[in-house]
Amino acid sequence: MRGMICSVAAGVLFGSGLIVAGMTSPAKVLGFFDFAGAWDPSLAVVMAVGLFTATVGYRLAQRRVAPCWASSYVLPERTEIDRRLMIGSAIFGLGWGLVGYCPGPALVAGAAGALDAGIFASAMIGGMLVWRMVERTLEIRAVQA
Repeated sequence: MRGMICSVAAGVLFGSGLIVAGMTSPAKVLGFFDFAGAWDPSLAVVMAVGLFTATVGYRLAQRRVAPCWASSYVLPERTEIDRRLMIGSAIFGLGWGLVGYCPGPALVAGAAGALDAGIFASAMIGGMLVWRMVERTLEIRAVQA
């Protein structure tokens, strides 16, 4: 239960930070990608602050044996850069650059009532579910072959 409370609190803190920074507005994000027009560098500042905060947090976490309310850390098992990662990154970047939403801000803006963000988030979740079904089908076929 404590872990769930901690996760919800972290999500609320993250979402609040996105709102305060204005990152739930696609115009703000698209302004960052408009190098030839009215370029808005605020996204770079938000990313730099996020990177700094994550680096400090990760360094502090490395000093601990386990998180406060769990028996151990759960770290990614896969670390290689493969085709799947590259394709997923490209799709993420294209979606972000074309629409102005990435998953976190889309969920926050959708929850706040922004219809376009809700549609984006629904399509994103639908795409994730379809991909999961495709992956399972491919795994089953690989085992049967």
